[in-house]
Amino acid sequence: MRKYVKILIVIVDVIILMLASIIVFLNQYLPSNYYVTTGGKISLPTVISASDEKDNVITVGTNVTEQLELKLLGFIPIKKVNVQQVEAPILIPGGEPFGIKLLTDGVMVVEVSSFESQNGFVSPALESGIEKGDIIKSIDNILINSNSDIEKIISSSNGKELSVNVIRNDVNFTINLKPEKCSTDGCYRAGLWVRDSSAGIGTVTFFDPDTNGFVGLGHPVCDVDTGEIMPLYSGEVVKVSINGIKKGRSGVPGELMGGFISSISIGSLDMNKKTGVYGHMDEYTSLNEAIPLAMRQEIKTGKAYIYTTINGTIPKKYEINIEKIDFSETDESKNMIIQVTDKILLEETGGIVQGMSGSPIIQNGKLIGAVTHVFVNNPAKGYAIFADTMYEQLLKAS
Repeated sequence: MRKYVKILIVIVDVIILMLASIIVFLNQYLPSNYYVTTGGKISLPTVISASDEKDNVITVGTNVTEQLELKLLGFIPIKKVNVQQVEAPILIPGGEPFGIKLLTDGVMVVEVSSFESQNGFVSPALESGIEKGDIIKSIDNILINSNSDIEKIISSSNGKELSVNVIRNDVNFTINLKPEKCSTDGCYRAGLWVRDSSAGIGTVTFFDPDTNGFVGLGHPVCDVDTGEIMPLYSGEVVKVSINGIKKGRSGVPGELMGGFISSISIGSLDMNKKTGVYGHMDEYTSLNEAIPLAMRQEIKTGKAYIYTTINGTIPKKYEINIEKIDFSETDESKNMIIQVTDKILLEETGGIVQGMSGSPIIQNGKLIGAVTHVFVNNPAKGYAIFADTMYEQLLKAS
């Protein structure tokens, strides 16, 4: 009898451990925030239900925000979530390439170096505590917006200690910097290399005809040397044409090659965020029809399509497969794993290449996301971002 009791206890312990593991997994896998279109219901796996504070299983009412509790099998608590009902916007999916001209808010330190002075080789910037990736906003209360601004102040300092306002990891602080005279040219220097602008090519994700707002890239414009997000002071959008492809292969990312058609601006940039670049266009023409935005819970694994341009200025539709959906919100730009299955696109590009970031993803007639990153060791695969995340950020930029 004792033997059977022990076996039963072991079985119960195993079941409890398995349930606990499932709860931990679901807690991490299921999103903390749900967006539901007006009149719709929360889309949940069959074994999971949502209930209100009074333990009533409900559907979300119109234009309300509810805090609900998700439960496994109707009685095992998983987590509390926020559910917001929203109008599904009608957006024009992009796929067209666009050019970016970006001026930084302040200047970014891309290198700290040394030079020869009467005291030997020195690096005033390094000695002051300035680091690669820092953003210099002002010196002695004079705003810095270009490389020439900082060069002028340092060269005319006569070795006087300067008060430098710096931003590092979103923290604003002041550093004292004392330039020294360079033995080579007799000029005062700090040992700083800085960058005040950037230019590149991306892909439009969608355009909102109600506001003329647009979103592109699905990831930020980062400095090529530091990898840090470039702080946006102002930016322009210009027309681009794709005129070549560097095909991707394992270990070597491919690239779309193109050039600016014109230097005339067709729009402005308002934000450079982890989830993409956001702005407004003065003009936008597209062959694509406006379609509804899908909420993230509507997305399913399986077949979908991307719009992207690999030649000229007009996007085409290519088939992909959504392999995995991640609702954990640990990385805003890596919500889905996708694989290019279209034979033509694989033949032409090898899969996902640089410049394709921002290409919209369509499933069941709705805009669901955008391509963001490629797997370096497998260019046929990559990451994608939820479109509702990008739209939410666009509303903040408007």
